[in-house]
Amino acid sequence: MTQSHSSVHDTVSERYGQIAQTGGASCCGGGAADLNVLDHAEAIGYDRNELATLPDGANLGLGCGNPTSLTLIGEGQTVVDLGSGAGIDCFLAAKRVGPTGRVIGVDMTDPMLESARQYAADNGFNQVEFRKGFIESLPIEDDSVDLVISNCVINLSPDKSKVFSEIVRVLKPGGRAAVSDIVLLKPLPEAVLSDVEAYIGCVAGASMIGDYLGHAMTAGLNVARADRKDFDVLAVLGCSPEAGKLLEQLPKDFDGNSHVASLDLLAVKPGGVVASECCEPGSRCC
Repeated sequence: MTQSHSSVHDTVSERYGQIAQTGGASCCGGGAADLNVLDHAEAIGYDRNELATLPDGANLGLGCGNPTSLTLIGEGQTVVDLGSGAGIDCFLAAKRVGPTGRVIGVDMTDPMLESARQYAADNGFNQVEFRKGFIESLPIEDDSVDLVISNCVINLSPDKSKVFSEIVRVLKPGGRAAVSDIVLLKPLPEAVLSDVEAYIGCVAGASMIGDYLGHAMTAGLNVARADRKDFDVLAVLGCSPEAGKLLEQLPKDFDGNSHVASLDLLAVKPGGVVASECCEPGSRCC
């Protein structure tokens, strides 16, 4: 799929706007038993009981992991979610940062922003706000964020190196990035690369895993953890209302799980207080 950056944004925004307006997936399947959005969320790492505390409609079944589980989120922190959608990860983070913290969701899709803002207002999430913007140019101040999270969104960006540069820009020294995303283990067949469904479904836009980690490190992040998930990626992605369409169109001999993986990435911006300092009496974190 060869499109300009602006047309990629337009295509993704249009399709995800439709998802926001229709409420996401109801059921899906990739040759296995059908899954609803709660089954999908549990399969990729969310706790079903925790999800039950969130606003109805915040979970649209669009993720490939649970970035809020990759690192501790503490009271009073500032958290930014890249591609926040209807707000599932923002609302989970808000419960952990508490009333003294702040959560900012950034999304480029107006229907997603409208839904998320309504859920926040109706459910008393006063510490959460949603801003319109691109993840390649975040509407966030320099050195102002403790944690950046993102769930199956950076793979949709036509300029991933710029996204990681923006993550470094907005993080405070010592701040962290916790990202769940789709990566490639080996190149995709041309038929998949040229399919718009494969792009919107998080596959054709994905980078090779080495390139993806390279973008993070070149931007200035130290990779603390990079774990591949062990679930059937395409079956789980099939629970996305967009990727589910993709499964019906893949070549019959295409072994998706030999090409595609879900990655949990935890990375740190250098310059903060190192862990050893916390062991010294009288240090600033003891």
